[in-house]
Amino acid sequence: MDRRTAVRAMLASGPAILVAGAGGSLAAEARPVPRIAYHLADLEKAGFVLGNLRNHVDGMGGPEGVKLAVVVHGPALRAFRADSGNEDFKARFGRLVQEGVAFHACRHTMDGMKLGLSDLLPGFAVAEKGGVVLLAELQSEGWLYLRP
Repeated sequence: MDRRTAVRAMLASGPAILVAGAGGSLAAEARPVPRIAYHLADLEKAGFVLGNLRNHVDGMGGPEGVKLAVVVHGPALRAFRADSGNEDFKARFGRLVQEGVAFHACRHTMDGMKLGLSDLLPGFAVAEKGGVVLLAELQSEGWLYLRP
């Protein structure tokens, strides 16, 4: 195979990074799975963010292509109450949880709204130190930050 054909083959191989190994052979190096933390505080954006998450999972080739965490605090937490009547919202949320999207509720917001974990849709974890602290911790660990 001549060099031009080899270069075309490498470029056509997709997102894998090809490197020359010992003896001149080519080996694919796996790309790390991106980790993205979503910050949700605005109630009116809750449905929009669920749509963003769906698009993100689908756009990355499925749940194994990306690791997503959503930190919810402030008024947005109301959208995730278990007693809300929005069945479509609940179904969309439930599917994301099943696909591994991690949802975290701010302890301070929960206390202020007098909510327990059982008052929220199943699948939430509590950000015990607070939502903004968790966001900062995730960023310090290399997570990318998005606030739609």
